[in-house]
Amino acid sequence: MVSVFEQSAEQFTKGSGMPEKKASICIYPGSFDPLTNGHMNLIERALHIFDKVIVAVAINPDKNPLFSAEERKEMIQIATENNPRIIVDSFEGLLVEYARRKGVHVILRGMRAISDFEYEYEMTFMNRKLDREIETIFMMTGLRWVFVHSKGIKAAVKAGASVAGLAPDIVCERLKQKFRTAT
Repeated sequence: MVSVFEQSAEQFTKGSGMPEKKASICIYPGSFDPLTNGHMNLIERALHIFDKVIVAVAINPDKNPLFSAEERKEMIQIATENNPRIIVDSFEGLLVEYARRKGVHVILRGMRAISDFEYEYEMTFMNRKLDREIETIFMMTGLRWVFVHSKGIKAAVKAGASVAGLAPDIVCERLKQKFRTAT
């Protein structure tokens, strides 16, 4: 009888006699409108767990984002310094369908406070109902980023405040440009 461990090791072996680790990948979805240092904290920490992270910009036709999907993707790529372990993409529709298309079985969700839990809890069980093969992992953002969220970043810049240190430099620059041209 083959143990569960041996079965797992067998699937990662490619005839060399040595187990070969299968690349682990997660999808970190979000609107990222805009990307904050809280998001960056989760991406960096996810790279300690996963070989690759797909940062997936959600395109929601019911929302009116400040930045286009392409602008958000570009800012993420610049902020992550085009790290080859970070894949920046966008998707429309259901997250579980996107995950199936990518062949990824792990979704990473960030939580800042207990107030995020109820929404994330409901979404996790809906995703689980739609696809039993997809697991969701929750990661708390670093304590120094608990109060940072995209809506607050946009409101602060719109009111003329600096958000340096709360969002990547590229985001700070692009926010200033957006609100300078909006007035």
